[in-house]
Amino acid sequence: MSLMDAPAYDPHRDERNRKLLITVGAVILGLFIIFFAGYVAGHGWFFSNLPAEHKVNNFFNALEAKDYQKAYNIYENGHPDPSYPLSRFTEDWTKYSPVNAPITSHHVDLSKTDGSGFFGTGIIVAVRVNLQDGIVPVAAGEEPNTKPGHKVFMYVNRADGTLEWPAPHILEYH
Repeated sequence: MSLMDAPAYDPHRDERNRKLLITVGAVILGLFIIFFAGYVAGHGWFFSNLPAEHKVNNFFNALEAKDYQKAYNIYENGHPDPSYPLSRFTEDWTKYSPVNAPITSHHVDLSKTDGSGFFGTGIIVAVRVNLQDGIVPVAAGEEPNTKPGHKVFMYVNRADGTLEWPAPHILEYH
């Protein structure tokens, strides 16, 4: 085909190609923004940590309601561990928990991916709990601290969906 045999100019084709390029560019830009927005907001790349945050939120809701069976099912992801029965779980989260007092409210603050790989092998979820009468538990021999907002760090295992306490790392934030 020579230059003399070139097809006639089609303005509709050019308009369609221009719209397609703009759409593809907008989609790529949108994905890029979502990719980093989740990380900056403390919810993981592409907001991938939100399911883990939701699970931990449900766990603490069950603890607040003193529904230890539901909390245990969430903790063990519906697959009870024979070496860690419900009675031991209830004792751990009433007498020996990281808070040692009835939880009146909580707030999931942030989460960070932990472990190897891009999305990690687990997620550390930081939760700020408020306790009955605003008392924050302290170690033996220390003065009581009445500031609300004790931080608890839970670990969500990506492989089996179970929760673990204590988390392998503590997150530094305000």
